Amino acid sequence: MEFTREVLRHGTGVYVSGRHRFGADAMLLSGFARPRRAERAVDLCSGCGIVTLRWHDLGHRGPCLAVEKEPEAAALLARAVAEDPELGHIRPLCADLNDLAGDGLAHLAAANPPYFSGGLVSPDPVRAAARHEGGCTLEQVAAAAARCLRDGGRFALCHRPEQLARVFAALAAARLEPKRLVFVKQRAQDAPWLFLLEAQKNRRPGLRLAPDVLMEDAGGRPSAQLQKIYREGM
Repeated sequence: MEFTREVLRHGTGVYVSGRHRFGADAMLLSGFARPRRAERAVDLCSGCGIVTLRWHDLGHRGPCLAVEKEPEAAALLARAVAEDPELGHIRPLCADLNDLAGDGLAHLAAANPPYFSGGLVSPDPVRAAARHEGGCTLEQVAAAAARCLRDGGRFALCHRPEQLARVFAALAAARLEPKRLVFVKQRAQDAPWLFLLEAQKNRRPGLRLAPDVLMEDAGGRPSAQLQKIYREGM
């Protein structure tokens, strides 16, 4: 497997390959919901580990379990952890999240799950697994998060706006109550292309709709809001 090393803002290294990269959605998710410095965290569908590594880059030092089924992707994070002693609080786990028992102790779980349940599927099985639900459905991701979280623990995910109703239903089935919702737009006049949602385990209803995140300003440049999220989170 060929790979390259990218460096985050505060010096944390991330290994990526042609099949396993990260995009704006993962950067937004890792800035939207961050564990406090010593909290226990779980990164589900972790891919190359970008959410886990960006949490570290932003100051997290508590135990962090990063779960990824695809061996090549899991190996990228394992390499980053092996090469940097400061990443010793991170445990890469190559496993199917459906087999993850969970200990009910995590303060925060996050997932950037496959978005698509239909349509064209890539002939590359690795790319297909990253983008299309197969053995990793939205409902399974929510259930795995619930097993990992303590009462009141937070679960954050990103997904496509057309799946919002289904996301709410999956969270309800796992006893995860939506608490904070943000829509992401390219420009102010555009329809949202992504949403970020935080839920809590076994809590009463009470959803707060936060201001939209805009990727670009009126001049087509990265917005000040986006730059702040990339720099220090929300």
